[in-house]
Amino acid sequence: MSNPNEIHLRYGMNPHQKEAKIYSENGNLPLRVVNGDPGFINLLDALNSYQLARELRLATGLPAAASFKHVSPAGAAVYAPLSPELAKAYFVEGLELSPLATAYARARGADRMSSFGDCAALSDIVDASTARLLKREVSDLVVAPGYTEEALEILRSKKKGGFLVLEIDPEYVAAPIEKRNLFGMTLEQQRNNAVIDSSVLTHIVTNNKELPEEAKRDMLIALITLKYTQSNSICYTLDGQTIGIGAGQQSRIHCTRLAGDKTDRWFLRQHPAALAMKFRAGITRPEQNNAIDLWLEEEVTSFENASWEQYFEEVPVRLTREEKREWLNKLQGVTFGSDAFLPFRDNLDRASRSGVKYVVQAGSSMRDEEVVQAANDYNMVMTYSGVRLFHH
Repeated sequence: MSNPNEIHLRYGMNPHQKEAKIYSENGNLPLRVVNGDPGFINLLDALNSYQLARELRLATGLPAAASFKHVSPAGAAVYAPLSPELAKAYFVEGLELSPLATAYARARGADRMSSFGDCAALSDIVDASTARLLKREVSDLVVAPGYTEEALEILRSKKKGGFLVLEIDPEYVAAPIEKRNLFGMTLEQQRNNAVIDSSVLTHIVTNNKELPEEAKRDMLIALITLKYTQSNSICYTLDGQTIGIGAGQQSRIHCTRLAGDKTDRWFLRQHPAALAMKFRAGITRPEQNNAIDLWLEEEVTSFENASWEQYFEEVPVRLTREEKREWLNKLQGVTFGSDAFLPFRDNLDRASRSGVKYVVQAGSSMRDEEVVQAANDYNMVMTYSGVRLFHH
């Protein structure tokens, strides 16, 4: 059993960084290793992702989940029923999913390629349904406020008993001042305790001021996700979940393009041609994911060149650019969130191609007038949150 004040880790950021631990200078750690052997990056992902899931739960009142990779979310979601098309696209067709399991299916389904080997964060006590879903996916660890006995039994059997299971105290409140050591020096700042709720959505600056409750929910999901995404960052949301996240780019338009491309790919995976694909027996879900992703790549001229035809009973005909555009034109009602102000209208020009109707950003750019005009050109509803959410 680990010391309640200190947990020694496998290694630091990399295997050659042998000395690594997590400890508390003020009382016991609010974190417990239930199963497995954590590393440094595991804990970075776990502590960031749990905060995201917890804040989504507090903001919406719904079970929430996040799928984290390399200290940024691949996806985040709250509970909302899955359509048959989404269930199939998320590889959970026919499964009995609890609300918490559904939230995780949505979070992971947002970007299944990026969620490969993820850290799963759950807002509620993990039940057997969620544990069974976790067991069947390629995932490295889970963090939650607790687990049922049945769920623990399922999770302990994953990865030959080595699956990392972390339990965190849901009542834990971090100190108001946080410190970070860098290059032998200590930086100190007030924690980002900005509360993201409906009060930050009231400053609507566009001609169109019709902001339905579903869009407000999706704005909250976007902002809370951005709060724990490496900056610069952009997030597209729809139907209670993220559908495209652009993280850590030096230019905001590159974040917008990256997140928009992921959004388009998310929707294209629901195209009837994608849902009708027939894979050969024994093909794993990650292999199916990779095959679908390759099928969507425009620069790939044939499956033969990449040897992906082996995964299909019948190699599917690839969609033309015109067919893709026709399908993407059906994507509507998307919310677009930015972790800071939008410096140029090009962000909304790109966002408009991915069905964006609602925009939430910090505001106070030198070109606010130009950006508001762009939103009006597309009949978008845009609100200024007044809160910058950089995270590094």
